Amino acid sequence: MDSEERLSEKIEELVAESGRYKQQAYFFVYLALEYTLNKLPVRRHITARELLEGIKQYAKELYGPMARVVFESWGVTNTEDFGRIVFALVDAALMAKTEEDNLKDFEDVYDLEEEFS
Repeated sequence: MDSEERLSEKIEELVAESGRYKQQAYFFVYLALEYTLNKLPVRRHITARELLEGIKQYAKELYGPMARVVFESWGVTNTEDFGRIVFALVDAALMAKTEEDNLKDFEDVYDLEEEFS
């Protein structure tokens, strides 16, 4: 099984377990992490705020002013939802975290409606 198949399989399992977010939301966050890391001069662990900034930039590139509508169709309505997705991906061994990383780091970082209207 190649890494893309493994990723798809793990994300399908996450969706089946929680049902909270659409499959596309998990893929988007996973790809947004890569997008964010590729913008750095040297790859390193990033903070929740750095990831959320990368998510914002990546979403604007992909979806423009429709990003908020796309996110809502996936079940994502705030930055904490992105955090829940990140921690689900961590639990599935698709992302990593440090001991300092916490879901609270994703709470109320920015308002999706303000950022994408």
